[in-house]
Amino acid sequence: MDTERHPSHQHTVAILSRGDAAARRDATAQNSRFVRVFEALAAVGIEACPAIYDESFADAVREQLLAASGVLVWVDPIHQGKTRVELDPLLRDVAARGVWVSAHPGVILKMGTKEVLYRTRSMGWGCDTALYQTAEAMRAELPTRLAIGPRVIKRNRGNGGQGVWKVERLLNSPMIKVLDATKDGSEELTLDSFLGRCAEYFENGSVVDQPFQPRLSEGVVRCYMSGNRCAGFGYHKVKALVDSPAARSEAGPRLYTSNADPRFQRLRRLMEDEWTPGMMKTLEIDEGSLPVIWDADFLYGPKDTTGADTYVLCEINASSCFAIPEEAPAAIARTVRQRLTQTQRASSAK
Repeated sequence: MDTERHPSHQHTVAILSRGDAAARRDATAQNSRFVRVFEALAAVGIEACPAIYDESFADAVREQLLAASGVLVWVDPIHQGKTRVELDPLLRDVAARGVWVSAHPGVILKMGTKEVLYRTRSMGWGCDTALYQTAEAMRAELPTRLAIGPRVIKRNRGNGGQGVWKVERLLNSPMIKVLDATKDGSEELTLDSFLGRCAEYFENGSVVDQPFQPRLSEGVVRCYMSGNRCAGFGYHKVKALVDSPAARSEAGPRLYTSNADPRFQRLRRLMEDEWTPGMMKTLEIDEGSLPVIWDADFLYGPKDTTGADTYVLCEINASSCFAIPEEAPAAIARTVRQRLTQTQRASSAK
């Protein structure tokens, strides 16, 4: 029997993340990694509680979510071999019953998978991006693209560099050189062998192919967004897909900064004024459906004619955007309050 949801003037939010039965039993706002989010929500008058999820006790979690006004979801697409194949239908059902969910699984499918790179390739953050729906298409088209230069292959759904490869042609050889983003060293393989490694990506998805960006060793800029407004930045130099040992040695942790960081004001303007609205139009996402926290990772593209940096989108994270800048929890809380108030008004008007 469904849990009955009682109307209340105070909004209640469940913060959903993965964990086992012991973690669910012992979870509190104070011992949660989202403690600052809990505090920010409390500061704007929203009562929040942890909701630890695992497939083995999904029914209990469902009942908990149905009793809340809204749900904030922090669950990776792939975590220790587990996916969201059971969680997403649960969240869809809860949302259909009137609970506000962010990010909604339908929105994640539109903007939080690698396919967004293909669908928005004509925007200012785009580049020469291809989409392979089948292994046969990849086999037929990839060699022609490799003849132009190195490519980056990405499975449609993944995180932590899983299913991301740098691939390049070897001169005077039938082999190709591949570098797994989760590994330190490259390998030489036949195209058929590489395609065999990618075969599972097509079982329930597609593969995206982008040109390798030569300025990768200069670092990755992460723009954090709460709805359609910038909530801060992160910057770090990476090891993933970087060949040079010297450049790899410069890799370090992501350093977080506010949305006022002068280094990234051009990127902020582009994201708020041009690219986010453009993405929303292309993907048919309304402002109220944008996740309360999401991020876009950018590589440095070629400098323009004035010598200014350009940016190339390499990924959008919408499923589980964390860790976040110090200023982001307050932005999340403001957006959550706004969304819940809008949902309550819309419900009252029916």
